[in-house]
Amino acid sequence: MYGWIWRHLPGNAWVRAMISLVLVLAVVYVLFQYVFPWAEPLLPFNDVTVDNQ
Repeated sequence: MYGWIWRHLPGNAWVRAMISLVLVLAVVYVLFQYVFPWAEPLLPFNDVTVDNQ
């Protein structure tokens, strides 16, 4: 999959590397701004079963 993306990006290796970096940063931004906040209530990380006794 990554090879297919790399072959379809325009420009030489430096331009492809910069475009790849921008694409990775865009994916990380979308994950942190939209996907993770949406999924947080669905995950059981805050379900603690320890009592204060």
